[in-house]
Amino acid sequence: MSLLGMADWSSSWICGEEGRGVAFASPCVQRSLIDFVNVVLLVAYGSSLLAACARGQWEGWARRRWEAVVVSMCCVAVAATYAVIGFRDAIDAAATMASVVRGLVWVVVAASLHVQPTRPARTVALLWWTLFSVLITVYNAEVLVSGYRLDVTEIMAWPVNFLLLLCALSSLLQRSHGHNTLQDDGLLEPLIDKAVHDTELYRAGLFSQLAFSWLNPLLRLGRSKALDLADVPLIGSEDSALQASQKFSEAWSRHRQDKARRDSTNGLPLVLFKCFLREIMIAGFYAFLRTLAIAVSPVLLFAFVQYSYQKERDLRVGLSLVGCLLLIKLVESLSQRHWFFDSRRTGMRIRSALMAAIFQKQLKLSSQGRKNHSTGEIVNYIAVDAYRLGDALSWLHMAWSSPLQLALAVGTLFWALRLGAVPGLVPLIIFGFLNVPFAKVLQGYQAKFMVAQDERLRSTSEILNSMKIIKLQSWEEKFRTMIESLRDAEFKWLRETQMKKAYGVVIYWMSPTVVSAVMYTATAILGSAPLNASTLFTVLATLRVMAEPVRFLPEVLTMMIQYKVSLDRIEKFLIEDEIKEGVERLPSDNSDIRVQVQDGNFSWNASGADLALRNVNLSIRQGEKVAVCGAVGSGKSSLLYALLREIPRTSGSVEVFGSLAYVSQNSWIQSGTVRDNILFGKPFNKELYEKAVKSCALDNDIENFDHGDLTEIGQRGLNMSGGQKQRIQLARAVYNDADIYLLDDPFSAVDAHTAAVLFFDCVMTALSKKTVVLVTHQVEFLTETDRILVMEGGQVKQQGKYAELLESGTAFEKLVSAHQSSITALDTTSQQNQIQGKQVLDNSISPTELLETRQSSDIEVSKKGPSVIQLTEEEEKGIGDLGWKPYRDYIDVSKGIIPLCGMVTAQVLFTCLQIMSTYWLAVAVQINASSALLVGAYSGLSIFSCCFAYLRSLFAATLGLKASKAFFTGLMDSVFNAPMSFFDSTPIGRILTRASSDLSILDFDIPYSMAFVTTGCIEVVTTVLVISTVTWQVLVVAIPVAITMVYVQRYYVVSARELVRINGTTKAPLMNYAAESILGVVTIRAFAATDRFIRNNLQLVDNDATLFFHTVAAQEWVLVRVEALQSLTILTSSLFLILVPQGVISPGFAGLCLSYALTLTSTQVFLTRFYSYLENYIISVERIKQYMHLQSEPPAIIPDNRPPTSWPNEGKIDLQDLKVKYRPNTPLVLKGITCTFPAGNRIGVVGRTGSGKSTLISSLFRLVDPVGGRILIDNLDICSIGLKDLRTKLSIIPQEPTLFRGTVRNNLDPLGLHSDNEIWKALEKCQLKRSISSTVALLDTAVSDDGDNWSVGQRQLFCLGRVLLRRNKILVLDEATASIDSATDAILQSVIRKQFTSCTVITIAHRVPTVTDSDGVMVLSYGMLL
Repeated sequence: MSLLGMADWSSSWICGEEGRGVAFASPCVQRSLIDFVNVVLLVAYGSSLLAACARGQWEGWARRRWEAVVVSMCCVAVAATYAVIGFRDAIDAAATMASVVRGLVWVVVAASLHVQPTRPARTVALLWWTLFSVLITVYNAEVLVSGYRLDVTEIMAWPVNFLLLLCALSSLLQRSHGHNTLQDDGLLEPLIDKAVHDTELYRAGLFSQLAFSWLNPLLRLGRSKALDLADVPLIGSEDSALQASQKFSEAWSRHRQDKARRDSTNGLPLVLFKCFLREIMIAGFYAFLRTLAIAVSPVLLFAFVQYSYQKERDLRVGLSLVGCLLLIKLVESLSQRHWFFDSRRTGMRIRSALMAAIFQKQLKLSSQGRKNHSTGEIVNYIAVDAYRLGDALSWLHMAWSSPLQLALAVGTLFWALRLGAVPGLVPLIIFGFLNVPFAKVLQGYQAKFMVAQDERLRSTSEILNSMKIIKLQSWEEKFRTMIESLRDAEFKWLRETQMKKAYGVVIYWMSPTVVSAVMYTATAILGSAPLNASTLFTVLATLRVMAEPVRFLPEVLTMMIQYKVSLDRIEKFLIEDEIKEGVERLPSDNSDIRVQVQDGNFSWNASGADLALRNVNLSIRQGEKVAVCGAVGSGKSSLLYALLREIPRTSGSVEVFGSLAYVSQNSWIQSGTVRDNILFGKPFNKELYEKAVKSCALDNDIENFDHGDLTEIGQRGLNMSGGQKQRIQLARAVYNDADIYLLDDPFSAVDAHTAAVLFFDCVMTALSKKTVVLVTHQVEFLTETDRILVMEGGQVKQQGKYAELLESGTAFEKLVSAHQSSITALDTTSQQNQIQGKQVLDNSISPTELLETRQSSDIEVSKKGPSVIQLTEEEEKGIGDLGWKPYRDYIDVSKGIIPLCGMVTAQVLFTCLQIMSTYWLAVAVQINASSALLVGAYSGLSIFSCCFAYLRSLFAATLGLKASKAFFTGLMDSVFNAPMSFFDSTPIGRILTRASSDLSILDFDIPYSMAFVTTGCIEVVTTVLVISTVTWQVLVVAIPVAITMVYVQRYYVVSARELVRINGTTKAPLMNYAAESILGVVTIRAFAATDRFIRNNLQLVDNDATLFFHTVAAQEWVLVRVEALQSLTILTSSLFLILVPQGVISPGFAGLCLSYALTLTSTQVFLTRFYSYLENYIISVERIKQYMHLQSEPPAIIPDNRPPTSWPNEGKIDLQDLKVKYRPNTPLVLKGITCTFPAGNRIGVVGRTGSGKSTLISSLFRLVDPVGGRILIDNLDICSIGLKDLRTKLSIIPQEPTLFRGTVRNNLDPLGLHSDNEIWKALEKCQLKRSISSTVALLDTAVSDDGDNWSVGQRQLFCLGRVLLRRNKILVLDEATASIDSATDAILQSVIRKQFTSCTVITIAHRVPTVTDSDGVMVLSYGMLL
């Protein structure tokens, strides 16, 4: 410090006058080295220009932008200044030469802004601007800190150097934006009409990019109206999923080929790094700048305090310090904002690439791959793992920048305290290592929480998907309790996590206090540095710089582990086997053979064990109609899969000539309109479309839909009947106009008449010239086919025409005789019923007349009313500013006013004690207090304040836990009590989103965000107050700045809130589309629609990315502005410290003022960021509240009107003028039905699809209440009693059998009301005892999701077992035998006849034999009784 206050340093290159020798650290030598670097780069630039001229590679001038013109003019002005100075110092030859060379450098730099003919020239220019600017900035800062003064040329040149650095950044940004737009423009047709405007970023200039001003038009629009998806500009091609996925796919393919040659592992991170290296490096450069800017701050504070100690001050030095402060704050702000923005932007590209790759992979996955990864797991790879990796880049740069920041801070401490800093490193290391086990404990809790959460969400999803059967069986209370118990297990780990975080806060705040106390004590004892204001406050400022990396490093480690797990999961999926052979699309040749299988053996196992099909030899000609029949499990569907190449072929050959259309046994319908499902991506052809609709008997249905063929189909076809879904599937195949049709039991879900229409009008007429392979259980159609294949045990046992196969003792004869014997038995029963003169229901018809009546009953189509809303409604989202309402809701629902007040009080006390401790340092320096008193009082106050920091976190955790419990309970109560119409019109995904991601935000994000906003508010206010106590004049600026900031934040929040809301509605369709596509992958591949699905998925990914992109950019937009505004406060404060006369402000208070001023922008950013987060998070409160007050079903029990326990003791049902509609504004579905079902009778209910059969059953169970008329059971109006009292007295075997994950026992008896002995008896009666007793676990035998490990027939028998246990007087069979063969149907019917002789049995059936033994048949058509 001996050089402090010296005159200007010499601008000459002669650096060793007066015998002092040449010191490398002297400013003169360092400046000469910078000149040398400039000359070298000037020569390199000139050489690149000469090389371009010599090779004729001159590409012209760089694109002129006004920023470049302005900067180049400034460069010329600096050059002119050097020229003037050089001529003024003409006597000193060395000084003149230095000025001339520097002037020349600036002239060439000005030219380089415009002349960049080749890539090498551009690279040299960018390197030159960056190096020149960084070196000069570091050099000038060192000169000022060392007490030298800058001369006028350096003061003029420094801002221009900074502008050059901005030009370099701008050029990098533009090259990064323009790099990909010039190539691959036409790889695929645009997914969205490009007439829609794309975002302004791609046309923005340098300053617009730096300040995010390109976002102004969108925010201005958001201020004037509530934004919707159409208002948000599109992302450009370089940010699109298409570009990212192509880039990744190529790199991944190359890596897989290399890996085959040399067995490398962990390839996915490497591939991603190579793909996005450029973007990662740019973000890393910003992170480096930001780290340097933060690390320099304490040194600058030291220089300010040292300046305040000087008796004779040089104003130029003071102003230079203020300039440095402003520059450092500007660099810190811009570099941090662009680090975060570019990191998340590149993360978005990585996320899009991975989401697209996962989607593409699942469309190509082999059967073995599909076994290894369930639908839920694949959706999780997209929704959780790929989404999580979108934030990985920020953490990656934090992983190296945090240790660098820590190292620079330690270096600063050694510079300030010398040996006194060494003892302080001990507690620093201890606190650092304490964070590691603490982070591991938290990670362990988090892992257990995630496991518990997964289990709850799996059960919630299963329950919501099966809500209809749960309501029919009145099991809501049981399943509600089960979800509550799973949530309790999850809540246990949530409580542990949140409470332990409070301890982490204590460690975070105690570490700087203990470390600083130890360092101050050691310095006082060793006397290594004076404990004056400059030392004390420099150490404090440095410890604040250290606090961030010490706190974040364990978290960085945790995040890196999470990202590694996600990358490993995705990589494991991406390297799964793909389907070996696609279906051949060979052109038709002269031969009329369309399908050829020779010696085909097929197995689902990769090893080839357990053959699914053996020795298949098959040849099918053009136009041939081939039926495939056989018992359940004989391999009929497997044969179609073999033709589709879905089953791995172990030997033999399969050849398919021509295009394929496939109709699956379980109908697969997409969300969208009826027309979309039929067209399936093909252009609309009216003639072909009408043919498809008519031949599939959909014309009457479409006429009855309120929106015709534009009616929206809900998720998984939830608002369509089974028959309608199957016929839409068939129409899709017909419209596809393929060469070969593979139909897997397409008539199972439709009634007998419709099945006949479909067979004759569709298969035999519309597809008369097509090759058709038809799997069917309907024996009556086999006579019409050209050939029949009889399957047994995975082999084609017989093939030939109907007459040829009817030889006694064969497999085919058994099938036919089973079918005929069931009809004969039923006819006999019905004749006996008529002879015995049993009473039949009014208006019934005899079974023998049934078919003719139904065929002649083409009832008039009901007139359509005015167009009403679609069944599947648009997702509701809040609009506009909700003000304080969601916050009030959050506090009111959680009853959290006491924790909230406690949190605010604790934070105020904590902040006050922190201020007192630093205030004490300023006072102690002024009064020259002893070192022991100084350190003791400071440490005591600081450590005591940590108690209140702990209490603040504890109150925040308590508030969050109370809210989580209250909102979850309210949501589940409301959903379980909601009527069935709610589930019919609401995709399950919407409810699950609220029960998962929205609830997760309530669990983790909202409580701590509220605490952080409270902290930020109090700290910003107190920081300004502390500064104003030293320089009160700052309030003149601080108050207007505060008002402006509030305005800017409100301006931003209006648009940001809408962006987050819209983003909430763009993620669900993406996940639904992925889940939907996984379920229909066989159909998609069969129709060769893979490419179209990939394109649609890319569009959905882009929609989601667009909202993410603008949400992130808007956040950085507001942070740049609040930082700039708070910098005005800092600038004002520092200017007053410089301008006031010496002695007015003591060095201690100057240090206090500046130490707080330096934290002001970071505190303001902290506040603004978490305020923005909180405004976005609070939308989850709003979304959950929407589903906490749903319309409720009638009460489960009405205490004053409970039926007798023996009710119903007869089972007589009276329908009196029954009128039913699903919604107030829809037409009647049942139009005044009056009839009686006598007690103990078997009643068949038949009618075309959509005639009202299922609605009648819904009315009986009160899933929908009548709008007119009433239903009496044993003369008791069912609407007068509670739902539970009604539904527990009725039994039903539903159309789609539902099993739950668990065991055989809890599937048959979920409520635990029956003994094992009773369950075994029921299993024996329903023909399941043999298969279950052969298992090791017996009644504890596992049942997988949806009962997938049991056949459809067995699932129906399970449902029969439930009914046998309950033994109610009224039994309803809702198309219960649609999916099983005639033999199994006959078994089921005989069990029902035997076990329910005295019961009233109502059977809705598609097969005529199923209802011909009924005592009466009820025929419905369009809601009326015939």
